[in-house]
Parts: sequence; structure tokens; C-alpha cells
Amino acid sequence: MRHWRGYFLKVHPLVYLALCILFLSAAVIYAYIQLFALRNQVLSLTSNLASTTAALATTSEKLALGLSTVDQKAAELSSTLSATQQKIVETQSGVESVRTQVGGFEQQVGAITTTVGTLEKLSKTDPELLQKYSKIFFLNEHYAPERVSEIPKEYLYDENGSEVIHAQVWPYLKMLLDAAKNEGVTLYIKSAYRSFDEQKALKGAYTVTYGAGTANQFSADQGYSEHQLGTTVDFITTGLGGQLAGFDTTQAYQWLVAHAHKFGFTLSYPHNNTYYIFEPWHWRYVGVELATYLQNTNNHFYNLEQRTIDEYLVTLF
Repeated sequence: MRHWRGYFLKVHPLVYLALCILFLSAAVIYAYIQLFALRNQVLSLTSNLASTTAALATTSEKLALGLSTVDQKAAELSSTLSATQQKIVETQSGVESVRTQVGGFEQQVGAITTTVGTLEKLSKTDPELLQKYSKIFFLNEHYAPERVSEIPKEYLYDENGSEVIHAQVWPYLKMLLDAAKNEGVTLYIKSAYRSFDEQKALKGAYTVTYGAGTANQFSADQGYSEHQLGTTVDFITTGLGGQLAGFDTTQAYQWLVAHAHKFGFTLSYPHNNTYYIFEPWHWRYVGVELATYLQNTNNHFYNLEQRTIDEYLVTLF
């Protein structure tokens, strides 16, 4: 083999050269082909990149346009929201204004209703019931309470007698008597409503018995007695032999002084009054509000001006 190889190299150098050239040419051609293929790939990638870049640019423009539109819509919505909020505020303000007006109107209506109610109540309340009598105002012989209620026997000192009182005063008087009984205080009614004629007969009897001067000190003439109003009672208790004298020394009197105002009653003729002698048994209904005022201020009915007393007429019952 070596012999032929050497021979070949010596005999055919041109062939060897040709083979080398052919090998190199094939290598170059292969390299060129690979380079060409690589160039095509680069061109393809470049084209794809350009296409992708263009697509991205288009998409970016669309996104930018979309964002611009979104911003515009957001601005419009923000403007609409602000306008709506303003409308809400204005509406709320308007509603509040209407409420204020309605409230004011309701207050006016309430005030008017109260006034009408007060006037209606006053129109149905006998103004004579809070007038000062006892030598000041006069009740004629035809005056009598609108309605009277008979006082049950159990509340009378004389169970065989009969006494009536103004119908609207009776519930307060009953509560007073029941409250006293519940606290262990013995309290009865000695006398209540007296008509003009009954007062006239009583005053006549006192005048005959005690004389006119003495009778005038403790008994009113007909037409001047609080008993004719039907709102006044004479209380009595046991242990006095059926007499009114000495009533101020009893537990019953002390209880009345402390509690009678709660039921609308006040002592008409206290110590040192200018009308009659001290009458601890004689109590007049003037309404809870006025009686409480008199109690709290340590005052008495006949010490007040009539116009002041008249202000309590609406709260009498």
C-alpha cells in the first residue's frame, strides 16, 4: 500500500492538487450555503421583528387611543358625578329647607291647634269657678253647677244625710279621701254644695243663734258663699263630737295642709285673712296647678289678683 501511495503521489500530483481544490471548493460551497441559509434566517427574523414591531406600535397606538378615551370617559364620569353630588347636596338642602318649613308650619299648626284647644276648653269651663266670692263677687239665686255628683254615703260624716258636689270636682275629691284613708287618716265630708236658698236659710239660722255680727264672721251671705259653686267642702273627722271647732288640732287637718294641693284643693280662709275667721275645715277646689302654685309659694287664693287667678282656668280640670 505504501508503495502505491507513494507512487500515486509521485505520478499524479495534479490529481492530488485537483482533489484538494475540489475539497476546498466543496467546503466553500457548503459554507456559502450555510451562510446563505443563515442570511435568510436573519432576514426572516428581521422581517418578523419588523412586523412584530409594527404590530406592537399599532397596538401601542390603539392602547394609547384607548387610554385617552378612557381618560376622557373618566373625566366625563367625574364631571357627571360631581354634578350629581351637587344636585344631591342641593336636593338635600332643598329637602332640609322643606323640612324646616314643614317643621315651622307644623309648629304653627301645633300652636294654632293648642290655641284652638285652649279656647275650646275655656269656652266649656265655667269662669265663675275661679272667681273671688266671699264679699267680693256675687252669685245670683239662679246660679248652680252645670252638673253635680252625689257623694257616696261612705264618704259622709252623716250617713243619713245627702251631699252633692260639682261633677268634675268629684273625681279629685274622691282621690283625696281615698289617699287619706290609705294613710290611716280619718276624713269625712261635713258639707258640700249649697244652693242660694240653702245658704240664705243657713245664714238666717246662724244670725238668730249668734247674732248678725258674729254670724258675719264665719258665714257668708247668700250669693257670696263658695259652697254655691259646688267646688267647696267642709271636712270633719272623728273625736270632735260632730263639731268643726278644733279641726285644726287634728291629724286630718295636718294631712290636708301637706297633701290637699296634690288633688287641687286649697284652704280658703287661713289665719289672718280679711274675710272670715280662720276656717281650717273649709277647702275649695281650684285645680291642681293653681293649688300647687299656692302651696309652693306659701300664698293664698284671695291674696292673688283675679287676672292672675284667671290664667289657671284652662288647667282647672
